[in-house]
Amino acid sequence: MAKRDLHYTRNIGIMAHIDAGKTTTTERILYFTGVNHKIGETHDGTATMDWMVQEQERGITITSAATTCFWKYQGNEYKINIIDTPGHVDFTVEVERSLRVLDGAVALFCAVGGVEAQSETVWRQANKYGVPRIAFVNKMDRSGADFFKAVREIKEKLGANPVPLVLPIGAEDNYQGIIDLVEMKAYVWENGAMEATVKEIPENMMAEAQEWREKLVEAAAVQDEALMERFFEDPDSITVEDLKAVIRKAVIAMDFCPVMCGSSFKNKGVQNLLDAVIAYLPNPLDIPNSKGTDPRTGEDVHFPVDPEAPLSALAFKIATDPFVGRLCYTRIYSGKIEAGSYVYNPRTDKKERISRLFQMHSNKQQPKEVLEAGDICACVGFKDIRTGDTLCSEDKPIVLESMTFPEPVIGIAIEPLTQKDTDKLGMALAKLAEEDPTFRVKTDEDSGQTVISGMGELHLDIILDRLRREFKVECNQGAPQVSYKEAITVPVDHRHVFKKQSGGRGKFADIIFRMEPAEEGKEGLTFVNEVKGGNIPKEFIPSVEKGFKEAMQNGVLAGYALEALKITLIDGSFHPVDSDALSFEMAAKIGYKEAAQKAKPVLLEPIMKLEVVTPEDFMGDIIADLNRRRGQVESMDSRIGARVITAKVPLAEQFGYVTVLRTLSSGRASSSMEFDHYAEVPKNIAREVVEKANGRVDLI
Repeated sequence: MAKRDLHYTRNIGIMAHIDAGKTTTTERILYFTGVNHKIGETHDGTATMDWMVQEQERGITITSAATTCFWKYQGNEYKINIIDTPGHVDFTVEVERSLRVLDGAVALFCAVGGVEAQSETVWRQANKYGVPRIAFVNKMDRSGADFFKAVREIKEKLGANPVPLVLPIGAEDNYQGIIDLVEMKAYVWENGAMEATVKEIPENMMAEAQEWREKLVEAAAVQDEALMERFFEDPDSITVEDLKAVIRKAVIAMDFCPVMCGSSFKNKGVQNLLDAVIAYLPNPLDIPNSKGTDPRTGEDVHFPVDPEAPLSALAFKIATDPFVGRLCYTRIYSGKIEAGSYVYNPRTDKKERISRLFQMHSNKQQPKEVLEAGDICACVGFKDIRTGDTLCSEDKPIVLESMTFPEPVIGIAIEPLTQKDTDKLGMALAKLAEEDPTFRVKTDEDSGQTVISGMGELHLDIILDRLRREFKVECNQGAPQVSYKEAITVPVDHRHVFKKQSGGRGKFADIIFRMEPAEEGKEGLTFVNEVKGGNIPKEFIPSVEKGFKEAMQNGVLAGYALEALKITLIDGSFHPVDSDALSFEMAAKIGYKEAAQKAKPVLLEPIMKLEVVTPEDFMGDIIADLNRRRGQVESMDSRIGARVITAKVPLAEQFGYVTVLRTLSSGRASSSMEFDHYAEVPKNIAREVVEKANGRVDLI
């Protein structure tokens, strides 16, 4: 029974650049699947999936919301779990963790804007997790809409293999519907009707439709040799079912990306998109996902997608609900979770009680007694589960591949308005940090200030807003600070002898090591032990490594962490009485400071990729302003009625840029920004940063 059921389940996400229409499309899906009887609109603040007050006020999506709906296709009822993800780069973690647990995705593109900056980021994230996807070119009713330009850009900018499954009938104000190239029928929405009328293909479009149908059959035939032979012998012998089966196979193998189009706001093309989701995107059985390692032996283990198999589930999001407390969003890969049962968390080596289970619908919950493999659900009652934890059974443990999250790039210092709010603030920040892995809280040791860090100004703005509304804590905030990093640039050989003589036993450790920049692409500490002949006893080596690892958190220039470092422990000596683990740890910490000062340390800053869309008239002013901000303009492209400037700009120069851009362009230009890489800070600016941090500039 359960095996058959999973064929009728789809776990999908909707991903795209800001304002491509993700939430609007999800609202239409909820309406057409009968979950909602009234259509919610983002611009009215009534969208079901944007349930947070901040989302309704700003008309943007901040947290990814999950919901479940049902859709009839070819006489069968299918269950679709949908996650609506944010578009703003500040909330990129929401997209990242949603894609990690989804089987398929719908990538939305604006018919006017085509492939925009954030579209590239989400596409890369989907590639990273191997998520098959369908492209949907939305907003076909807007002036400047161009379906074929969007398809071209998917090929050129994303390096994908887009294959149109539909052709638009008309565009802009004249957009009427689509031609389905698989079934060779026209779907026309007449006079604002919710349902399409199925018609024959208009004569004036027949030749174009046949040409694109051939391209589709050809692209599909490449995937299947038997179909290829039939295609050459008699193309007409290929049935609709044959074609659908091969397209599905190609989508799951990620060999090509089917492209649909429509206008979600005008209710056109959404039902066809739902049919395509069922027809071409994988069900949980198509993707045997629960590969992991056994935490006790380190061996690879693999559980089948089956409710009777041992449990393996991934906690991909922690959220706080005012009524039911902390919710843990979980994707079950194998086995089942029952309300009131215990699950095992290998990270903490503890059992967690799951008191209640819910199927989510945005921020409302439907209680369930049991949920099985292939489902996405929310659990309540746990004590210590974090994003990325695996939940499994104690007798058959498994650790699934977790998620990697980007480091925060911007921080601000905050303090509560009144002394009595101090504890409240601490608890609120701990809850928010638990929910969001890209949000960090730390106390500055020198000033005693609380510094919160995140992915951008908007991210921290929302955090402060939530502190005020949800947790009733008012805060004073400082100016935004950039999260710099430090690095060393040359290798250094160094010896440090740590000696301390006190009344009783002394302390002694002697280490000789080489410190050098880490290899390309390596993060953290690369530690190589080359000590021969027991000059340093084996049991002290981990202490040396620990000392270097901890010391890396504070660079010698301005106290910023080093992202990567290679240490080779060459030799050393010990004292039979005075040496102990702590002595070697201290020797590593002090040795690190001395060696790093000789290794030509440099300061690194985050460089952002900026995309500005502006009318032609303001190009000169905007580019002059970017040059003043140490920006490097990389390209200037034309888009209908506008120019698109792409540039790399240091984050330190970008605070308040949105306001400046509005002024420069009389409010007509828009920009989007995302983190690109870290680069060395110019000497004169590095000197200012270091002087501000510790008053000394002799190292630069």
